[in-house]
Amino acid sequence: MQIKMIVTDLDGTLLRDDKTVSERSFSALAKCRERGIRIVYATGRGSSAAVIVPSEYFDGYVWMNGATAKAGNVLVYQKLLQIEQVRGLLLAADRAGLRIVAERDDWHYGNFNVTEEWPFLKQSKIVDFNELDIEVEKVYAIVNTPEDVKVIERHLPDDTYAYFSRDGFAMVMHKEAVKSKAVVALADHWGVKREEVVAFGDDINDIELLEFFGIGVAMGNALDETKTVADQICDTNDNDGMAKWLEENVLLC
Repeated sequence: MQIKMIVTDLDGTLLRDDKTVSERSFSALAKCRERGIRIVYATGRGSSAAVIVPSEYFDGYVWMNGATAKAGNVLVYQKLLQIEQVRGLLLAADRAGLRIVAERDDWHYGNFNVTEEWPFLKQSKIVDFNELDIEVEKVYAIVNTPEDVKVIERHLPDDTYAYFSRDGFAMVMHKEAVKSKAVVALADHWGVKREEVVAFGDDINDIELLEFFGIGVAMGNALDETKTVADQICDTNDNDGMAKWLEENVLLC
């Protein structure tokens, strides 16, 4: 099978645990791209991910777990939440003492100082959720206890889903904002078949991505649930797992 597109998650996959990308990984991606293979990352982060992974290495980007996808500067997929869908969740979480944020276009509208917590996020505002009037790509909250999780689950709006990451975040998005649907939109944009796509991931939100495309590769550090659905397992993110797999299965072919 000819691989025409490579899709990689960021945290725990392309990114090492210290949130950097190795020269070996960048080199492998660049060599694949020289062969005409489209390179895409698919992340729960917003477009601020470009601070960590420079856009010149990629042909396309999937942000907010699939809420938005771009081929270069061309928007090819977007699924937004109306503020009235999520206002009840934002208010309930705020009353329960959770730190919670509504995000759109890399602006973080929350009930705490987001940029003080994460200085690399440059655009944030403390708001009254009763007065917020925007369309939302993602709602995220810090969840530290099972009761925090229950607050999110009890107030989850219709036509949305919640993803709870292993690093203590709850993310709420439109039900159609999933990585696989956004990646399909990019593949269709370039005329690539799903069988011609190889996808790499490590976490729960990567499961459907690995299941859906031609080859699903789980990282050696992936959750057991993610490894179970993968076609193959590579080395860990800290040991250049994705780069090694590309070298052995694409660049040497």
